[in-house]
Amino acid sequence: MPAVTPEDPLALPRVAPREGSHPRAVAGVADAVVGLEGEGFQVRRAFAGIDLRYADPFLLLDHMGAVEYAPYEAKGAPDHPHRGFETVTYMLDGKIRHRDSNGGGGVISDGATQWMTAGAGIVHSEMPTEDLVVGGGLFHGVQLWVNLPGASKWNPPRYQDISAAKLSLLASEDGGSVLRVIAGEIAGSGGPGSTFTPITYAHASIAPGARLRVPWRADFNGLVYVLSGHGSIGAVDPAPIREGQLGVFDLTGDHLEVRADAAQDSHVPALEVLLLGGAPIREPISWYGPFVMNTREEILQAIEDYQAGRMGSIPAETSEASQ
Repeated sequence: MPAVTPEDPLALPRVAPREGSHPRAVAGVADAVVGLEGEGFQVRRAFAGIDLRYADPFLLLDHMGAVEYAPYEAKGAPDHPHRGFETVTYMLDGKIRHRDSNGGGGVISDGATQWMTAGAGIVHSEMPTEDLVVGGGLFHGVQLWVNLPGASKWNPPRYQDISAAKLSLLASEDGGSVLRVIAGEIAGSGGPGSTFTPITYAHASIAPGARLRVPWRADFNGLVYVLSGHGSIGAVDPAPIREGQLGVFDLTGDHLEVRADAAQDSHVPALEVLLLGGAPIREPISWYGPFVMNTREEILQAIEDYQAGRMGSIPAETSEASQ
């Protein structure tokens, strides 16, 4: 898992709850549901087993892989539209190429993030690079959908290319965990992702037997998704959690706690988790496929606008190789 990792985690700024901080209790743990996306690649849909009110402002979290593709086996998501939210793709292994009708695009790999604000409407594609298709290889990533409040759903589309080197790096108080802040803020350290909706999004690697305690905004919900490994969440009555499971915290408390089991599987050097939280938007949601708006009438308008070509189209490929 080649996400950005410091040579000496002990040299990083430490993160710890303030004295007297209260840990959040665990509201529940749910299994991700397996489904197919795009041209038929498998994903684990993390939010499928919970009430989405616990996830607001997040809409969807798809865990892609980890999978070892044989030559000519890799699949992607050809041209398709979005309106009313943001897609955030974080790649751990492999490569994916983004192209869109707004001129955004690039190859994302090895700890980088592509942040696309669909806003008023965009058409984009997410496809494996030519070298991954031809040669095969490891592919592992996640895509998060972040809702936009009604006032921002009509903003112009934009694209952020966030390299792994731009992420803020922190260490836990015992030095046994590394935190990569993609967006929002943890203990005063902010991630590079620019958001319309106040959120925190981070990737943590927790060494076997280590404990991670992360200060958390009181007005944010708190979610933990396990990418690999196994451990527990919560300080009081901790709940076991493993790869492909989502942990949901109560809304009362000042910090989140995650522990890695002392014994991990031989192929898993650490417990790898995503930490997510945000200020709930609490607006009506009308959701139809790639469109997330506030009313049914807005959904019908989105379908009409896409069919009429008003969301644009992706320019034709140049002669350059897609690598």
